[in-house]
Amino acid sequence: MIRYLKTFVTAAETASFSAAGARLGLTQSAVSAQIQRLEDDLGVLLFERTGRAVSLSDDGRRLLAQAQGVVSAYQSMRGEAGAQGAQAALAPIHIGAILTVQLGLLPGAIQRWSAAPARSAGVSTSAGSLAPLASALPHLNIVPGMSVQLLAQIDARELDLAVMIRPRIGVPADMKWITLMHEPYVAIAPKGTRGTVADWAATLPFVRYNRRSYGGDLVERYLRRHRLWVREGVELDEPEVILRMVRARLGWAMVPATLIGLPSGGVATGKAAAAGVQVLPLSGVPLTRELGVLARQSALKREPVAALVKCLTDEAQSRG
Repeated sequence: MIRYLKTFVTAAETASFSAAGARLGLTQSAVSAQIQRLEDDLGVLLFERTGRAVSLSDDGRRLLAQAQGVVSAYQSMRGEAGAQGAQAALAPIHIGAILTVQLGLLPGAIQRWSAAPARSAGVSTSAGSLAPLASALPHLNIVPGMSVQLLAQIDARELDLAVMIRPRIGVPADMKWITLMHEPYVAIAPKGTRGTVADWAATLPFVRYNRRSYGGDLVERYLRRHRLWVREGVELDEPEVILRMVRARLGWAMVPATLIGLPSGGVATGKAAAAGVQVLPLSGVPLTRELGVLARQSALKREPVAALVKCLTDEAQSRG
């Protein structure tokens, strides 16, 4: 909430959301979103909005001095805390992640990251094996969400980094994109279903990957490009849940394969049998989604954050 108060004070000083954003390193939409959240929390209207112009409301003028005092006090506290370098290095890391990453990449990456301090410190258990030195690591706060939501949160400085699908927009100058993997899509249908993808589209309901998500938009573009008409069934956010729906014989779907344990080549293998679905490759140019880390440049300067990103990269590479 301190961040929102600072945004409020800056917007009041500049009388402009865009100018406030330029001073704080935020987009105008991020400033507007933070002001809206602060207004919702306080239950008052802080600014009068007329087109692109903004001006303090009566409540805004009344609360401005208090907000300035809180921000000033907080900055003073941060100055004292900043003198304690070791303590600052252990500040919590706020990491956003889509569900398939939480289930697929994060456990192994965090295991690697937790073990690193123990290896460097030579800490061992009574059995002689190395043990994680948890006390030397910052607290991890893992925030779930779709990629579009995580992008908004990192833009609003609510996250240090996010593991997500690469956004279609350009990467802001104060952030960095690190590619982890290109995950191929396959078509899946209930176990024992025969025919081609076109046959499935003609006869089975389509369990759709949410079109408002980056991953679901890729599916929609593929369907249009190949003029593949589907019988709409249900629409869901997460590939893991879609897989379960198909396994329950509710229809067919197109999903990214690797992180939910499907064969990426779309051929019948032990993986497909274990998943309880029929798997087929998609025709034409391979359909993939690019998974990676979107991180704030300032966050990457922290050694624990940089180490975590390295562990995510290593874990992704281990998946082939």
